[in-house]
Amino acid sequence: MSAGSVTERLPRLLSLVPYLLARPGVYVSEVAADFGVTERQLRRDLELLWMCGLPGYGPGDLVDLSFAGDTVTVTEDAGMRRPLRLTTAEATALLVALRTLGEQPGVVDTGAVRRATAKIERAVGDAGLSGVGLPGVAVDLSREEQTTSAAVRQALEDGRALRIVYYTAGRDAVSQRVVDPMRLLIVEGRGYLEAWCRRAEGVRLFRLDRVEDVTVLDEPAEPPPDAEPSDVSGGAFRARPDHPAAVLLLEPDALWVSEYYPVEEAEEVDGGRLRVVLRYADPAWLVRLVLGLGGGARVLDPPELAAAVVQRAREALAGDGTEN
Repeated sequence: MSAGSVTERLPRLLSLVPYLLARPGVYVSEVAADFGVTERQLRRDLELLWMCGLPGYGPGDLVDLSFAGDTVTVTEDAGMRRPLRLTTAEATALLVALRTLGEQPGVVDTGAVRRATAKIERAVGDAGLSGVGLPGVAVDLSREEQTTSAAVRQALEDGRALRIVYYTAGRDAVSQRVVDPMRLLIVEGRGYLEAWCRRAEGVRLFRLDRVEDVTVLDEPAEPPPDAEPSDVSGGAFRARPDHPAAVLLLEPDALWVSEYYPVEEAEEVDGGRLRVVLRYADPAWLVRLVLGLGGGARVLDPPELAAAVVQRAREALAGDGTEN
């Protein structure tokens, strides 16, 4: 098929099965009219559907149709009637794909792409975070995150402020904050609350799995008029040029760091190791990251950061010795 016919037929083929499932015994002429094609083209589409289905391609795996006179009925839907269930990582990947598709020139129905994107965003950002997705879409979260997101959703719906007990990994500290919730987000497969933090006097992202306690307050949520939503298109953490850079040497069992965190440079060295340049906002966070890798990473630069890692390691060993 030419590129033009692909972009025209694919949305139609994807829509045909749910359309026919909702209208068993519908006339072929009526289907063709609803989809704006000739009966001849529609029959070609139906013939193509007969070859579509799930891996295995055996009985029950393929879409099957039944014709009676001038009517058509779906007798096997290959699972297309079941609700789509997504993990947070799958939902994020789907959103990235949809956004990319919507930006491509030549897509026939960009409106449909935008509507699908909006539906997934709402499901994973608002309803999905509570464990109750929009019809046909659900996102799987831990029980603790579902409890937190349910309280956040209530605050968003009622326009109420929140008091949260939050663990900050970079400082290894727990703090209590009053925040004005703005929205729920899925970023890189994790759930976040975006809110105006009254203590920090700025918009902040709070990871749901690090909220240890949440309380909906009686007072109204009032983010300042100039509180702008965060740009999370590049991830939850956006390195800035003024952030310091560290050079790390990663051992083979710690190479995942270069994929999980945004690194500016990556160079293979002897022994399957990797030399990476990583920007960071909080030195304490990077010290904890290196220590947590248990010898899987070494700070090459800056020297003061390497010294901080050594000092923290010595303090930890001294503490263990005292306790024993």
